[in-house]
Amino acid sequence: MQFYPQERVALFIDGSNLYATARALGFDIDYKRLLSLFAEQCSLVRAFYYTALIEDQEYSPIRPLVDWLDYNGYTMVTKPAKEFTDAAGRKKIKGNMDIELAIDVMEMSEHIEHIVLFSGDGDFRRLIEAVQRKGVKVTVVSTVRSQPSMIADELRRQADIFLDLIELKSEVGRKVSDHNRPTPPTPIQALDQQPADEDDYDDEYYDDDDDYDEVDDRD
Repeated sequence: MQFYPQERVALFIDGSNLYATARALGFDIDYKRLLSLFAEQCSLVRAFYYTALIEDQEYSPIRPLVDWLDYNGYTMVTKPAKEFTDAAGRKKIKGNMDIELAIDVMEMSEHIEHIVLFSGDGDFRRLIEAVQRKGVKVTVVSTVRSQPSMIADELRRQADIFLDLIELKSEVGRKVSDHNRPTPPTPIQALDQQPADEDDYDDEYYDDDDDYDEVDDRD
């Protein structure tokens, strides 16, 4: 990684996108190790994590992760997922955190020197371009090692630095022994998400069984 000890850095984690990327590479993220890795490399100002939550559920499979992150150094940004019925009459719930992430990036760009974006969503290309004009360096973390690639080509081209998540596996992947400990929990362990294409990784859909059903980019 290309960081300097006094460089002011902020992490912006598209939760569902990072989960899908790690899953495509065959490992789980240890969020404690992830935070420690960056804290050791630079002056880490803030680590944001974005995810939508299903309300009015007796149990939400993502809630343990959200609570753990909230107590262990991450700034959580959540909102209720929206329910709708698709063309086939199936009830689905959608959560898109693009706007929230973009607003926070623009606000934080006045106070930091380097942004690390954990996402492969091509919709963020213009956001990166905007903060680069402010003199902020941008690293994008995703992967090209999966089939298909998890990062949009235009996003990769726009980034100052592209960091393939597979290169961090040994440093932020959960160890075998970690799977027996209760915290931090495996991200969205009970859900099954598969992105549809390279520009759609951040839109979360759930079916009536609370499992990821499909990913789409419609508003």
